[in-house]
Amino acid sequence: MGAWELLLVGAVMALGVCGVLVPGVPGSWLVWAAVAVWALRDQSGLAWGVLVGATAVLLASQVLRWQLPPRRLRQAGATRRLSVWMGLGALVGFCVIPVIGAIPGFIGGIYVSERLRLGGHGDAKASTRTAMRAGGSSVLAELFACLLIVAAWLGAVIWG
Repeated sequence: MGAWELLLVGAVMALGVCGVLVPGVPGSWLVWAAVAVWALRDQSGLAWGVLVGATAVLLASQVLRWQLPPRRLRQAGATRRLSVWMGLGALVGFCVIPVIGAIPGFIGGIYVSERLRLGGHGDAKASTRTAMRAGGSSVLAELFACLLIVAAWLGAVIWG
């Protein structure tokens, strides 16, 4: 694939990762579709391996999401600003501590948003717990799966 095609695949993946944070947008499936297009165009063993791995990770994340509470963040009072902070926190955590850093980054993003909104540590901590119980864990599972797939794709493109 050419550089422009890879850039387009990466842009679709970025939209998919952002779409995970927006209710009703099939973000994880956009990420999977971008990997599928890349694998169909590249046709190497590595590309097919990434596609098979992406499929397995997404299916596992969907099964996990069915076991977790449904996404009820909006009904619990979550704002778009909170979604932005969750996503930024997960992305920064993912970059600082590859792969596993997304989890504390996600929770940290919720905490920072609530700390800015409420002003105090105790209130922000309680609100973070409430947000995670109201569906944050479901969003985190899907976001982590998408970030894992994007990391595998990036690794395959850079080192493959």
